[in-house]
Amino acid sequence: MPREFPIGLTPPDWLVRNLQTQQAPINRPAVARAAIAMSLPLAVGLALGEPAYGALASMGALSGVIGDTADAYRMRILNIAIPQLFGAIGVTLGSLTYGHGWLAVAAVTAVALLSGMISTIGAVASVSGLLLLLNTVIGAGLPMPGDWWVAPLLMAGGGLQVLLLALLAWPLRSGVPERAAVADTYRKVADLLDENPLLSYDDARHASTQSLNQAYDLVLARRTRHHGRSPELIRLLAQLNAVTPVIEAAPAVHLSGTPLPPEVPAAVRHLAEAVETGYSGPIGLDLPVPVTETARAVDHALRHAAGVVARPDLDAGGIDDRLGRPAALRVRAGRAARNVLLSAASWRYGLRLALCIGIAQALVSLVPVPRSYWVALTITFVLKPDFGSVFSRALLRALGTVAGLVLAAAVLSQVPRGWWDVPVMLLLAPLIPALTPRGYGYQTAAITPVILLLSDTLNRQGTALLLPRLVDSLMGCAIALIAGYLLWPESWHARVGDRLADAVSDTARYVETAFGKDTEPAARARMRRRLYRDLSVIRTEFQRALTEPPPTGRHAAAWWPLAVAVERIVDATTAARVRVKHGAAPPSEAEIDQVTLQLTELSQGLRDSEVLESVRTDLTGPSGSVLEPLRQEVAAARAIATPR
Repeated sequence: MPREFPIGLTPPDWLVRNLQTQQAPINRPAVARAAIAMSLPLAVGLALGEPAYGALASMGALSGVIGDTADAYRMRILNIAIPQLFGAIGVTLGSLTYGHGWLAVAAVTAVALLSGMISTIGAVASVSGLLLLLNTVIGAGLPMPGDWWVAPLLMAGGGLQVLLLALLAWPLRSGVPERAAVADTYRKVADLLDENPLLSYDDARHASTQSLNQAYDLVLARRTRHHGRSPELIRLLAQLNAVTPVIEAAPAVHLSGTPLPPEVPAAVRHLAEAVETGYSGPIGLDLPVPVTETARAVDHALRHAAGVVARPDLDAGGIDDRLGRPAALRVRAGRAARNVLLSAASWRYGLRLALCIGIAQALVSLVPVPRSYWVALTITFVLKPDFGSVFSRALLRALGTVAGLVLAAAVLSQVPRGWWDVPVMLLLAPLIPALTPRGYGYQTAAITPVILLLSDTLNRQGTALLLPRLVDSLMGCAIALIAGYLLWPESWHARVGDRLADAVSDTARYVETAFGKDTEPAARARMRRRLYRDLSVIRTEFQRALTEPPPTGRHAAAWWPLAVAVERIVDATTAARVRVKHGAAPPSEAEIDQVTLQLTELSQGLRDSEVLESVRTDLTGPSGSVLEPLRQEVAAARAIATPR
């Protein structure tokens, strides 16, 4: 039975969303790597009589464990190795300014500006910027043992040890993560076609879109380095392209109201098994005879997909990259550099981070604060908008720190320093990859005792670390909330309407493209995929905004039904296109122009207002037209945009 709260004591929705545990499977190989990579340096350091060196290497391994999230081996190299390079630079810069007062404040603040700006490039750059600033703060706030080059060498070596452990199985499992990603897309599509009472259509479609995006990212990223010559990657890309028409037919099935026979999703799961195992023999599909336009669309798409999965050899010249081939590394690097230097968003985030770090460093320079570098470390972790809501991360950071300190108190008070640290680390380190997918608060609770154990190895302060750790974390959260959140209205007055307006405007162009006679199929497919990808990002942004307190969370909750309505408009457009392709009468130009005009007006109305306002509804047309469901969805969106 769900727990009922007394009237007046019911927690607000935004707090409930923040405290909800995210369900995720445990990555057992990552758990094993964390245990080995973080306990082995401690054991080696103790054996050599240099426990401080072992602690530094374990700190580097911690950053590698946090970045060990990719499935594909080549992506692991990027996710772990590149951030380690930036981390080595950071600890070198920090240690050179250690004990130099205001020079250290200026240096760390400048690094914070650079870190914030490069974090806007992408996921790898974001982690690299994070590690650059983290290690600069550690180097500037903690005396490093040995010569200036020892700390960066040990910390980078600890991180690269995680990468080495991750790559041990590469010769035996090369290409397996990519095949698994493509197979997972097929399984998500099977769920989309299945009538599952435990999974709504909207959730199933969102899951299949995310899976398809991730699979394309993995395959295209690897294919860029192979220049299209790898037969395995050509085959995987063809299999992704082949399942796309099945996904496109799903909205038509959903709108028809007639569920598919169970043999259809079962056939898709059968194809998923063939993709994952690399099977290329004959595939027999036991499919019923289709009798409707939508059934014919699914049947045709499935038989085409089965033919592609069964083909052992495919010509690269006939394979179309539905999202476009990634540009050369040199071109992408130049484009990223221009975006960082010329983007207003890049400068705003860099200045926000630099302001908060500068305040923290100046504060601890003026007011004696034990273990003062924890203040800046907390800000660095919390003030990462690309990692989630700043407000939510500050709240969860505080709660996670308290929980972690309880465990750390038991470890520091009951376990003597020395060789006992190794088995303790062997037990604590696996908690980081095991709990990180559950949420940021869980990750903080897992990391806190590990960091304190390593810090105590360097400073031997025992339980005296606990209270300063709590005070510093709360100070960092307060600075991040005030100087990095409340002082920047854009962070708590989210312009969700702008994002939706762009999506509606793109949808209007998609309607024109979907039924245009002169549009190339490849161009239409790329536009559709980009639109679905953008809608997936918008959904993620809305879910993030819902965790904010009022007014942001309440504002996002009011707009959320309209975001879902826009997704359904795109689905209805795709469904109409599929029906036309398989025998339905195409719509007239007047119908297309009418729908496009209504969407354009809706887009402009959303762009001009912070609140939902009434917009004109004038949609009529033949009742038997393929655009009738689309007109109904557009009318529903306009009704949602009318205040009640």
